[in-house]
Amino acid sequence: IRGVFGQTLNEDIASYFSRSFAENQPNGEILIARDTRPHGEKLYNSIIDALCLTGRDILDCGIIPTPTAQFIIKKKKLAGGIVITASHNPIEWNGLKFLDKDGCFINKAKMQILLNYSPNPYEKHIGSIIDANNVFLEHISNVLSLKCINSDKIRKKNIKVVVDTVNGAAYKMLPLLLEKLNCNVIKIHCDNNGIFPRGTEPIPLHLEDLSKAVIEHKADIGLATDPDADRLAIVDNTGLPIGEESTLILALESYLKYYQNSQKVVTNLSTSMAIDVIAKKYNSTVERSSVGEINVVEKMKAIGSVIGGEGNGGVILKESHLGRDSLVASALVLNHLAQSNLPLNKIMGNIDRFVMIKDKITLQNDVDFNDIKAQFK
Repeated sequence: IRGVFGQTLNEDIASYFSRSFAENQPNGEILIARDTRPHGEKLYNSIIDALCLTGRDILDCGIIPTPTAQFIIKKKKLAGGIVITASHNPIEWNGLKFLDKDGCFINKAKMQILLNYSPNPYEKHIGSIIDANNVFLEHISNVLSLKCINSDKIRKKNIKVVVDTVNGAAYKMLPLLLEKLNCNVIKIHCDNNGIFPRGTEPIPLHLEDLSKAVIEHKADIGLATDPDADRLAIVDNTGLPIGEESTLILALESYLKYYQNSQKVVTNLSTSMAIDVIAKKYNSTVERSSVGEINVVEKMKAIGSVIGGEGNGGVILKESHLGRDSLVASALVLNHLAQSNLPLNKIMGNIDRFVMIKDKITLQNDVDFNDIKAQFK
């Protein structure tokens, strides 16, 4: 659920849908988290108050990435969670991401129940608030211990990384993860003030500062996230943004080449065909889902896939949790860089490239969509 704060989204709306969500989840604690948008604090406090009045105990996580919330829900076997974020939307927007008891986004059927449900009267029992401000460290430990990551080899390489978190939810976590991997970390836009100094989507158009910093510091790689840190974009060692499609490509090759062959890879219909080329190279197959993280995850569950993602910079690794995760993606890409003994621009030069144009146009009200669809038959 997303809207412009103070116009189409406010504390009452957020509290209403949060109560609806909580009353449809099983017994247990509900995790609450948010990104760094300043008005997110008002939504955060109103949701905690509303859920405590329903008798729910709240795991109060403060500012953490969406994937961290997903991991914690799964690990601690919570009843679910709500992350207050508008993801890559501009600063005036905010929203609610609803996470099921397994840490995945609620599916279409549960969303319909949430939207159509009328919350019950408040309970007499008041829920408690559990401080979990340091819970993010458990997610970092998980990423460092992934079987498909050779952490020791990464540490020995002492990779120089420039990191740009757009002053979003990964402002602390991603630099800390990199430091624990013995990277030489240069931080830009890594505050928690919620003032986004660039476009929130980590697309090449918005990564000028990161590119300049990579060149200035002669870094091996630049990493950029969106405000809730489920997506990762990359700048190579020459300062060139290699495109968000390349994140999944590099992460997938890292997994298949250095860990385990013959996997069932899941991605969506809008992701580059380079994924198919990489998969075939390592005797693996690709299955495609409808666009949307939950659709990729549902397909992964259905066919027993352990790795997947989307061409928007989202990497999903079951060993951690079933959700797009910029920290997992960062570790996989650094793993590739450490083990290949090639600079990133050379690694990319060895991967087949496909051109994909992603742009936005304004359509008039008199557009005949049936006519447009007919052109593709």
